[in-house]
Amino acid sequence: MPRGSERVTLNEVAPRDGLQIEPRFVPTAEKIRWIDALSRTGVAKIEATSFTSPKAIPTLRDAEAVMQGIERVPGVDYVVLVPNEKGAERALAVGADEINLVLSASDSHGRANLRMSAEQSLSRFAGILEITRGSGVHVNASISTAFGCPFEGAVPQRRVMEIIERLLALGVQGISLCDTTGMANPQQVATLCGEVLARWPWLPLTLHVHDTRGMGLVNAFSAWQQGVTRFDAALGGLGGCPFAPGASGNVCTEDLAHMFAQMGVETGVDLARLLAVAEELPALVGHAVPGQVVKAGSAERRYPLPTGSG
Repeated sequence: MPRGSERVTLNEVAPRDGLQIEPRFVPTAEKIRWIDALSRTGVAKIEATSFTSPKAIPTLRDAEAVMQGIERVPGVDYVVLVPNEKGAERALAVGADEINLVLSASDSHGRANLRMSAEQSLSRFAGILEITRGSGVHVNASISTAFGCPFEGAVPQRRVMEIIERLLALGVQGISLCDTTGMANPQQVATLCGEVLARWPWLPLTLHVHDTRGMGLVNAFSAWQQGVTRFDAALGGLGGCPFAPGASGNVCTEDLAHMFAQMGVETGVDLARLLAVAEELPALVGHAVPGQVVKAGSAERRYPLPTGSG
């Protein structure tokens, strides 16, 4: 059933999920300036960086410097991805508001991407949660390939539900369902999100979709119809996955904000300010980006009649 005008919140993931796959290292000062600009657009969260090994993700090797250099704007949560206990300690040391853990619903994808099966990831999470216990930091877990695996194909819905149950038993406080390589369709999104919220109606559930096959916005809309009110998105549609070569990245933040605005759904985002930040993105990363609204303008934009018409 449609949710009417219920407010949604947008989580900006481009500084981490977008930049991690970029070939060019964005200088630390530019990252900080960019995140500070994003902090004033009205997004609810910013995934600022990742405390992974610099050898694994060299583009985010300045994680501490970024977290220490950004201005913390009240009302915005600053999130970091954490792969292990050492990463959790680093995240706590810089005062992250939230840590994001990642595992894959598909063991083949997990081994290819994380070098771990889901069971191995869950075992590691227990140690991370022990470190964060009592710190006040919010712990979210992102389930990659929740809607399909590029190696195995379909991922059974019961598999995803079982992983969520295990994560919540460990003490994870929020869950993100991730369409890692853009395999999801709206009916599938509605079914899984609806079942998760029916079983755990109190759960902070986030949808993380990619626009690999052009269905990012419609999948977000489908989740919203089921009651999902938290969405990850990346400015300009940055990001991607090494297992979907040449594909588009995450659903675009400004396109998603524009869609909800046109529907009369409150996001808290200042679209004009967000578009101004998006306009500078190609210069920051050194190439064009997939976002559409920044190119065409809002649907409220009006044009002069062509000469000689009428």
